[in-house]
Formats: sequence, C-alpha cells, structure tokens
Amino acid sequence: MRSPIDPFTPAVELAAAIRRKEVSPVEVAEVFLARMDVLDPRLNAFCHRGDDDVRKAAAEAADALARAGSPSSSAKDLPPFLGVPLPVKDLLDVAGWPTTHGSAGADRAPAAASDPVVRRFLEAGFIPLGKTTTSEFGTLPFTESPALGISRNPWDPERTPGGSSSGAGVAVAAGMAPLAHAEDGGGSIRIPASCNGLVGLKPTRGLVTNEVVGLEGLATSGVVTRSVADTAAVLDVLARHDPGAWWSPPAPRRSFTAALRAEDLPAGLRIGVLTDSPVDGITVDPACVAAVDVTLRALEAAGGHVVDTPLPLPPADELLTAFTTLWNLGGAGVPLADPDLVEPHNRVLRDAARAVDSWAYAEAVHRAQRLSRRVVEGFLAGFDLLVTPTMACLPPRVGALRAGTDEDPLAALRNSYPLGVFTSLFNVTGQPAISVPVHHDDATGLPVGVQLVAAPWREDLLLRAARTLELTRPWAGRRPPVD
Repeated sequence: MRSPIDPFTPAVELAAAIRRKEVSPVEVAEVFLARMDVLDPRLNAFCHRGDDDVRKAAAEAADALARAGSPSSSAKDLPPFLGVPLPVKDLLDVAGWPTTHGSAGADRAPAAASDPVVRRFLEAGFIPLGKTTTSEFGTLPFTESPALGISRNPWDPERTPGGSSSGAGVAVAAGMAPLAHAEDGGGSIRIPASCNGLVGLKPTRGLVTNEVVGLEGLATSGVVTRSVADTAAVLDVLARHDPGAWWSPPAPRRSFTAALRAEDLPAGLRIGVLTDSPVDGITVDPACVAAVDVTLRALEAAGGHVVDTPLPLPPADELLTAFTTLWNLGGAGVPLADPDLVEPHNRVLRDAARAVDSWAYAEAVHRAQRLSRRVVEGFLAGFDLLVTPTMACLPPRVGALRAGTDEDPLAALRNSYPLGVFTSLFNVTGQPAISVPVHHDDATGLPVGVQLVAAPWREDLLLRAARTLELTRPWAGRRPPVD
C-alpha cells in the first residue's frame, strides 16, 4: 500500500498538509507507528511506546481540524503543529508515562505531570510519539546500556548515532519521526545531529526553560530536525518567557522563522575558525576539517569575511575542571528505585560530586563563570560567527567507546572526548550553537556536521547562516539506507 505521506517530510510542511486536509493526523500517526514497528527492532530509537495514547491524540487532532471548518471556529485558531508526531527524550517527564533517565535503577512510576517543555509541545499541537533512548542520566554521548540496550546509526548500524539524545537522532534520520525532542548539556543535540545527518541547535542558556535549571545552566532542551525552517519554527514554540523559571529572558521581539526571511547574511560578517582540538592529544579527522572548509567557502561566497583572530581558549585542564565539576551532578534529582543498579561510571561521578562541599562547589561555579566571561568577551571582540567541526571524529563503531571500562569506569567518558571536545565549551559559555550536515564522507558514506557558534541571544544569526548553508550545500535528498 502506498504511504499517504513521505515519512521524510519536514515538520513544517507536514503541519501545512494537515491544515490543508491533504492528510489526516490519524493517517500521519499510523505511518510513523508502522515505520517504528519495522525499523526500531534493528535501530533501537524508542524505549517507551504509547501507541494507544498516540492514536487517541491523533483522533482528537482530527476532530479539532474538522471543527475548524465550522461557523463557530477557524483554522486560525489551530495550533501551528496540530497532529505532527514528536518523540520525547527519556530525560523529561510526560504525564502518564514512565521516565527512566536511561537507568535500570530508576523509578518506573508514571509521571504525574509533564515538564514545561513538553507542555509547550502539546500546546503547539504536537503529539508525543513515545520516548527515545538516552545514555544513563545523559552523561555519555552514546547509548549502549544495560537499561535501554544499544542504539544504532541508520547510516551504518555498526556505528553509534551519538548521544546522549541517541534515540532522537535515530528516529528522525530513519524516518520514524519528522523531528524529535533532544537535550544538550555537553553536545547532546549537536553530536547526534552530526552523526545522523540532521540539524541540531543548542539555544542560548536560559532561552528555553525546563522544570528546573539543569547542571547550572549547561543543559537545555531543543530538537533535532531535517531542516533549518523546522528548527526555527520549533524554537518559536519553546522560547517563551517563563515567569516561574529561576531565570528567563523576555520573549524574543520577533519570531525566529521571520529571521529566515532575510535574504542575505549581514554585510561584513566576521567569521572565526577553530579546527584544532581545544584539548591536547586529540587528532581531528580530515573529514571533519573538510566540513569546515566547505562551510567557509559557502559563507565567504555569501559575503562573509574569514578573520585570523583566534578564540581565547582557556587552558585545557581549566576547561575540563570547570566542566566536570558540574557534569558530576548529571544524576542529581533523579528518583531511584534501586541506586545499586546505577551504572559504574555514574556511581563514580556521584561519589566525586558528594566529595565536594558546598563552599568548594560554589567556588567551582564561580571559576566556570569567569572562564565563560573570558571566552565570550574574546568572541565578541574577534568575530560574529565561529565555525568548528561538530565532532573531532566520525561516528565510532559500536562498543569502541566502552573499551577499558572493565578496569576503569570512567574510561568511556574519556574515550568520548573526541565527540564532545568542540561542543562542550559552548555549554560552559552558554552560547547558541548549531550543527548542520554540510558534508558527506565518501569513504564511509557517513554524514559529517559542522558547528556554527554565535554570541548569546543571536539565534537569528545562526539560523540565517545555517539556512545559507542549506541552500548552497543542500542535504534534504540524503537518506540513510534503511528501507
């Protein structure tokens, strides 16, 4: 039977087709549920499926669409993404569903209420399409765990899809979802975007608020998508003023979707470049450097100017200390039914966090803030946009990142440095950063992302630059060999 939709249709286009009644929310839901049936046993993107809930929500969306044609209602009253399915990473609560946080030790009781990010998705008309896999507490950039199993890359199932938003990247890349919620505390939106050939934006610290501030603001929510337009449109949904949050800026003065309508990049755009690893001893794969090269050529052709000013990087040991002191708290606040089932590396991180008293912790946070200030002030003085590889390597083979963990529980974290060495710095500084799939490695057939970084609150500039790359280095036609 012919599918009523192309499962790789971007979310904005899918929402428009639903509003035009070219396809019903029920039909859309069934397409993606059927693909999950076929593909997920091989790729392991989903850790919880609520198919009955999905079908009920899709039927309610169809009813809302039918009522919009009545004299008492209008299509203008409909939410922007009515009937579009969206899976949620299994670090956020969805009312009525369990949240495992990727841990065998987690309490499996259904959540009593949804996280504010999930509520914004629901208000925008999205239908929660199950929950996606993550490493335990999101502390590793890959998912190969006792609790949730091994998530695999649709481009090559013998390789990792990255993480910790592993299932999100797999689901979108394989056409099991049009887009997916993701979270990023050290690169966990951008890394799977690069590994799976997707777009992934980490917003400015505080722009998107969750129930609580995670990891002193290192962590934030977003999505992985197939298009820059989808990323902008969902940011319009998520970037709201939240008066109940610990900190939240006023709502943006204009929509991020509107920012994409500007025809050209700003004149005289200063573009900085970083291709050497910020941490000594990590070699950057030539394919990742090639992604930067093609990006610079495209941005220069659009009127940008590459400058030689270096980013004022802190000493590597200072950066790692600032990051890991906060990262040790990854499992804090997670309700556990059996703490003994927590994975060894997270037990070590937990013990390290408990060994730091509150005075020393406050001093460590202050050091991280001073480090951030030095980097951001140097960034502002030197350039408007920074281009780096998203990762220093291609997606590693399944199992490779766990080498040595029998002897050293933290080996997997250190083995993962090449995946997060370019991304984690900007979680510390809080700057917005986006990964876009500008390159494809001919030798392996794998997508390769490039990271663009802007000043705080300049998501509009990032999105315009990403859109420029999407037009000059189009990736919409690339699909993994899953069907």
